[in-house]
Amino acid sequence: METTVYDAKGEEKGKIELPDFFGKKVSVALLHEVTMAYLNNLRAGTHKTKTRGEVSFSGAKPWKQKGTGNARAGQKNSPLWRKGGIIFGPQPRNYYTKISKRKKKLSLDMAFSAQLKNGNIIVVDSVKVSEVKTKKVAELIKNLKVGGKKIVFAIPSDTDFKVAARNIKNVIVENIKNINAYQVLWADKLVITPEAVDLIKERQSA
Repeated sequence: METTVYDAKGEEKGKIELPDFFGKKVSVALLHEVTMAYLNNLRAGTHKTKTRGEVSFSGAKPWKQKGTGNARAGQKNSPLWRKGGIIFGPQPRNYYTKISKRKKKLSLDMAFSAQLKNGNIIVVDSVKVSEVKTKKVAELIKNLKVGGKKIVFAIPSDTDFKVAARNIKNVIVENIKNINAYQVLWADKLVITPEAVDLIKERQSA
């Protein structure tokens, strides 16, 4: 399976042979399961509401039972009252969802395959910047005609490029060795280099 390689000016430079998993059949159910697991694992789980036993109110009866014309009331911490306790409200919990190694590997294969099938993968010969300047990355994005979209640069470790890109909205630079299926699917455009293709092939073949 081949795809076009572009240079930093956005011009075609040649072709590259992609690994077989870029053509893997996609299971929407598996991608959904793994994506939800990754999103669950990002949650802090610190949500908390107070029960009627935790709100700060006196336990005294607000008014006498009869004779006032008001509805009877026992305590101000009742869930019926404003600022009263919450019934069955959210409590702190751990959202961690385990993903097996097999599913991680399969889902990453499928994520790359889905993005390639949808025309969302761009291979650039190099993303090296001559200066650690945001404008250098902005120029590359403009030349590749992917401005205004959610872009993930899945490349080998490159501190200079990562620093230069961090001020651009909706642009993420991720080390290809650490990328996961959710990050691949999040991108409107996934930019990779030939070196990154070799590294991900090595990672997925292990």
